[in-house]
Amino acid sequence: MSANGILLHVAEAGAGEPVLLLHGFAGMWWTWHHQLRDLAEAGFRVVAVDLRGYGDSDKPPRGYDAWTAAGDVAGLIRALGLRSAHVVGHSWGGLLAWSAAAMRPRVVRSVGVLGGAHPLALRQAAGRLPFGRRGAQARASSHVLRFQVPMAPEKRLVTDDAAYTGELLASWSGEAWRGTDDFTETAATLRHAMRIPGVAHSALEYYRWALRSQFRGDGRRFRRDVDARVTMPVLQLHGEDDPCVLLSTARDSAPWRGPHSEFVTLPGVGHFPHLEAPAETSAILASFLRGR
Repeated sequence: MSANGILLHVAEAGAGEPVLLLHGFAGMWWTWHHQLRDLAEAGFRVVAVDLRGYGDSDKPPRGYDAWTAAGDVAGLIRALGLRSAHVVGHSWGGLLAWSAAAMRPRVVRSVGVLGGAHPLALRQAAGRLPFGRRGAQARASSHVLRFQVPMAPEKRLVTDDAAYTGELLASWSGEAWRGTDDFTETAATLRHAMRIPGVAHSALEYYRWALRSQFRGDGRRFRRDVDARVTMPVLQLHGEDDPCVLLSTARDSAPWRGPHSEFVTLPGVGHFPHLEAPAETSAILASFLRGR
């Protein structure tokens, strides 16, 4: 599907209120396969997209900044023949959902954020010195620094059949899910997806823009554009054992949540609520979306 000057691959199911699903780092549309089925059965039109640089979507050399990615979201909603949609994102996808709500509010009906935080809440927490209790998010985000060097991170992500991608999935997920057949299938699928030519580099470019823009004018403009309470309700759904985006960081997003927002936690769940607890996640999403 053509949107914002590139082709984006989507998977779609159901009919009714439109819901756009945005995956996170090292993901693809398939990570929402449970919600595609469950939300469609609950009466929604559900669209899961491969973000710019991932899966079967285009992989241009540029455009991995938040403005362009938010434009992808808005352009895709229009390309689907819609004036607006509910936008749900996991981790990086959640950051993009929140950014689109702030910068393109006319196309976003509500925001769902799984395993994520508002971009400024994450920036504030990750920017603290990595010592003591207040530096916990900085330590949890140490991979962002490792991803800044050229070429080596790309090579590590794809070497040995993308074994490191599977290691990240395991280290960021809850202990109970790691021993299941579902985890094994997910790891195999995401490792295969990471080995698609161009994906590793594109995935890392999001992280590189996020850090390097902090020292440039585009970073200051981005902070200005998203530093306001959004006008629509926000659902934050967070695993209590998330070691990547800490629960405290997610809670610190409260000043930017719109009216009638909700914050829900899942015990024993790590960074991937939609994969680790799919039925519960789908039920919470459906309830929130019906209320909007």
